[in-house]
Amino acid sequence: MDADVEKLRRLVRIPTVSSPVEAEVDGEVFTTFLAALAEEFPLLHARLEVIRVRDHSLLLHWPGRGSDDPVVLMAHLDVVPVDPTAPWQHPPFGAEVHDGAVWGRGTLDDKGSLVAICVAVERLLAAGFVPARDVWLSFGAREEVSGPDAAAAVEELRGRGVSPWFVLDEGGAVAHQAFPGVEPPLGVVGVSEKGTTTLELVAEGRGGHSSTPARGGPTARIARAVVRLEHRPFRPRLPAPTAELFRRIAPHAPLPLRPLFAAAGRLDRLVTRALLAAGPEPAALVRTTMAVTQLSGSPAHNVIASRATAAVNLRILVGDTVASATEHVRRAVADDSITITALDAGEPSPVSPVDDPAFELLAATIAAEFPDAVPTPYVMMAATDSRFFTAICPRVYRFTPFRMTKAQRESIHSYDEHVGVADWLAGVAWYARLLEGLP
Repeated sequence: MDADVEKLRRLVRIPTVSSPVEAEVDGEVFTTFLAALAEEFPLLHARLEVIRVRDHSLLLHWPGRGSDDPVVLMAHLDVVPVDPTAPWQHPPFGAEVHDGAVWGRGTLDDKGSLVAICVAVERLLAAGFVPARDVWLSFGAREEVSGPDAAAAVEELRGRGVSPWFVLDEGGAVAHQAFPGVEPPLGVVGVSEKGTTTLELVAEGRGGHSSTPARGGPTARIARAVVRLEHRPFRPRLPAPTAELFRRIAPHAPLPLRPLFAAAGRLDRLVTRALLAAGPEPAALVRTTMAVTQLSGSPAHNVIASRATAAVNLRILVGDTVASATEHVRRAVADDSITITALDAGEPSPVSPVDDPAFELLAATIAAEFPDAVPTPYVMMAATDSRFFTAICPRVYRFTPFRMTKAQRESIHSYDEHVGVADWLAGVAWYARLLEGLP
């Protein structure tokens, strides 16, 4: 097995599971991971300035030849928990190799990227390479729980007067089967992120014994509210990055759709209708989405709930806001007896430029390393630590340079997460090519 692949396997085996509750985090596991990272990448740790951010996050500074604005490459070392009932084919922290792939939690999200960046930098250091401009590596330990580490890293860079040319974090991929009827993979680069907000709906009442139920109790009102939300989705819209995506894939689309996609931006209504009909993944490109993720009611089978709740997770499209989305939910529920409270709130991130040398460098690197892929911008559905970096940089992009099937993309935060060995090595080559190509 390739020695660099063994490095990935070693680090995937370390279960760096994060939690929003600090007391639940096993700090020793994260310490073990950082020690293993230093052992596997001695040149990187010897020749780059290593700055510890909070407890277990890192900033590493690689001085370049010139004084132009630096570049920041990001990844995170924490992973989400594993559901013990999920039907993993192979142990989630075993990092076993089967069918030409490394299987395990974090292989795609996001230790695959973190280790690939480190391998690329270690190789270039061994060859005596010095980048054209400064490079910063930002490795977070609390990304999966939206922890404070990324904001602390931004403040560290701000305090040092660092104003990046561009920032590159996880997100996107060389996505196969990305859109029905489109044969080539899409090298999708996130130029913005949907906002992430969770609202709690609460209905209260007298409660009582289940033998004497009354109409309109808390659970009934919450159930009615959930159904009303299902029947009142957000109005679809076509943000500029999504319109650009369809213009770029138009030559590869099924023949009847090519004129429609080529005219995206002028025929918004027709394009959005096509996307809404294509399934939940394409539909999420053109609207703010709502998902009821948690429900609670009575603590016992024979007790009528005096309080029932529903958690509604919103992914807010560029152009909408937390305030406008919350108002949509309020009007859809149409029940003043239900209180609506924001448990957390995050606006969509600013849109980074596409007609720009930084984006063109990323697209050219994708084209060079993955010649069958179509480089294109898109709006990310998920949230990353990179959203904090928009405070110091107008060019924040998200791209994971691994080929991923639809099944692999669905395995992220689920089960059977895995990355192809050849695909991961190609990702290492992509990062190295990007660093070598910095102007």
